[in-house]
Parts: sequence; C-alpha cells; structure tokens
Amino acid sequence: MSESLKIADLLDLSQTIAAGIFEGLTYPWEALPKISEFILKLGATLSEEDYEKRGDNIWIAKSAKIAPTAYISGPVIICANAEIRHCAFIRGNAIVGEGSVVGNSTELKNCIIFNHAQVPHYNYIGDSILGYKSHLGAGAITSNLKSDKSPVTIPVGEEKLATGLKKFGAMVGDYVEVGCNSVLNPGTVIGRNTTVYPLSMVRGTVPANSIYKKQGEIAEKI
Repeated sequence: MSESLKIADLLDLSQTIAAGIFEGLTYPWEALPKISEFILKLGATLSEEDYEKRGDNIWIAKSAKIAPTAYISGPVIICANAEIRHCAFIRGNAIVGEGSVVGNSTELKNCIIFNHAQVPHYNYIGDSILGYKSHLGAGAITSNLKSDKSPVTIPVGEEKLATGLKKFGAMVGDYVEVGCNSVLNPGTVIGRNTTVYPLSMVRGTVPANSIYKKQGEIAEKI
C-alpha cells in the first residue's frame, strides 16, 4: 500500500513549476516544510518578461487574472493564465499552477496547486498538494490539524506511516474530483482518477481509479 502513496503514483511532475521541490523525496507530503524556501529561490529566477514581482516575494505571471478584491501575501508564485477570483485569500507559501482557478472566498496556505486544478468556491486548502486537473467542489476543504494536535499519521494496512508533521491536510492526485462540502481529514491521500461523493468525510487513503461513497464503501471505477 505504501507504494501507492509515492510521488510518481499520485502526481505528474511535468504539470507543475514546482517539480524541483520533489527531487530526492519519496512521499509528496515531505515537500510541505520546503515550500517557503523553494518559492524564494525559484521566484528570484523567474523571467521578468513573464512575471511581475509585486510586494514582498510575490511573483505573478503577467497573463494571470487577479481580481482587485483578492488578498495575496507572500511568498507566492502564481503561474501563467491562472485566475484568482473575487475575495480569494492567499496567506503565503503557495504555488498556483498554470491555468488553475482559485475562487470566491477560497483560502490557500502552504500548498502546491498543480496546473489546471480548480478550487473555485469557498474552499480551504492548507498544508496540501492538489494534482493536475484536480477539482474540489464548492465548500470542500482540507482539514490540516488534528483535534489533539498530535503528529499526523497515515494508515497503511494495519500499521501507521509517520509523517512527522503536525500540520498536514491532503495529498490529492491528478484528475481527482471531490464533491461539494466534503471534508478531507488530516493525512488524507487520494489516488489518481478518483471521485469523492458530495458531503463525504474522508480519512486515510483512497485508492486510485475508485469512487468514494462513504467510509468503508469504496467502489472501483469500471
């Protein structure tokens, strides 16, 4: 099972400007503590023809669309043709991929959004990674802190894989569709091409190519 949690099994690294952050890592969540430093280094190398630096450590592609009501605090990189809509709240340590959508009242914090991913309505994405063309329905959130504030672990069979992270939301694979008002609990990992029903309470790992109906009821896509 732990093999299916590895970076190559979840994410297409050709679909993010942040591919370099994953070098030498095994699991995608190992990148979370590195996001801030990575943005600072990468941002300093971005072409001034393509990117405009705004304020402290905020790099925005000139082709990106930024609503005047959006709030953005660095370090942040927003890539080409991304759309940051009305009242989006980007708190820092965020990479928003090419063609991605961050929508109305959506909040980002310490996360990597791969190219063409969408979090368009009332979403919270904290200490998480969203894969290529993944989509979170309205009100779906990543919960990134356990109620007892203990380090997050991931169930692998009858054992638990330690992450060493106190804050860890979700690793969402490429092409995942998460239904409206779902909650991805701390340490959730969702495999590629999976669909999560609306109003779901997701915990632990969800296999690739599956349909998550509720806890304990997961069907394989045909």
